[in-house]
Amino acid sequence: MAYRLGVLTGDGIGPEIVTAAVQVLEAAARRDPQLGFEWVPLPMGWEAIRQTGSALPDSAVETLGRCDGWILGPHDSVSYPAAEREKLNPSGVLRRRFDLYANIRPARAYPGLRAVCSQMDLVIARENTEGFYADRNMAWGLGEFMPTPDVALAVGKITRQGSERIARTAFALARQRRKKVAIVHKANVLRKTFGLFLEVCRGVGAAFPDVAVEDYHIDAMTAHLVRRAADFDVIVAENMFGDILSDLTGELSGSLGMAPSINASATQAMAQASHGSAPDIAGKGIANPVGMILSAAMLLSWLGGERKDPAAADAGRAIERAVAAVLESGPRTRDLGGTAGTNEFTAALVQRLAR
Repeated sequence: MAYRLGVLTGDGIGPEIVTAAVQVLEAAARRDPQLGFEWVPLPMGWEAIRQTGSALPDSAVETLGRCDGWILGPHDSVSYPAAEREKLNPSGVLRRRFDLYANIRPARAYPGLRAVCSQMDLVIARENTEGFYADRNMAWGLGEFMPTPDVALAVGKITRQGSERIARTAFALARQRRKKVAIVHKANVLRKTFGLFLEVCRGVGAAFPDVAVEDYHIDAMTAHLVRRAADFDVIVAENMFGDILSDLTGELSGSLGMAPSINASATQAMAQASHGSAPDIAGKGIANPVGMILSAAMLLSWLGGERKDPAAADAGRAIERAVAAVLESGPRTRDLGGTAGTNEFTAALVQRLAR
């Protein structure tokens, strides 16, 4: 099957790591004649601002609607012109436009690499469209307002539908893994909003009797992760809590620079590494591309599942195995204690996949 995939390289180290991910996907496709890609390059970030005046042109968004999925590089939205900073960032626009409600963020420690928790292997299922992030939870406006210059308010939104679908995603993931789900909330204080989230997640769990269910307050969960992260399998959380926890687990597992993620709806998915654009090292050829490459592998695995395509699923697993093998034996990028640049590391992965 040939998949039409958008490619938005973005800002900072984006062009380097997205190019690496495309090269690795091409190498995985060469292993199986049943798999192929049609690449659709599209402008985003500073490239798009210079071309069109917008960080994410409407034409690019419309084209993505005709793609099976896409790879999104990091954006440096804090450096954009003032008019662009007032808008949703490109990632937020795409998550909202295409209802990419499930942000799946694995955190895994790799043999041979330093990690706070060397046995960590968990996944955070983060609800991606509502909660307490103001840029995605209102029908009109951004969900923040100031009644006076000295008072700022934000509105959070939790719905039964949003909670149910991310819970089903989390429990389905757990069935493929170690059959454990931890629900993270703050229902002891925010009784209406997080009370609804907890109630719905527990209700969904009742339909998965083979999956063990626990729930934790967000503050307690941060302590549990530092102390015993290896005990957790799938964690389901609201938007902001899931974002914070996934940064924590990424660092506990070795490096946030290696943390992958996808953002998925029922029909499309976007590969997006969890880290930022790292403008301080952009263009130097030293960026670690693992997070972006593993995000692209997750996109293949998602396509394999949703389209019932074993070739895509096998390619995703092959990339994950190759990454683990190269990280264990080398070469490694500088942030992981090695000396390799982005291109050298990528070439080692391509060579591993060709075996």
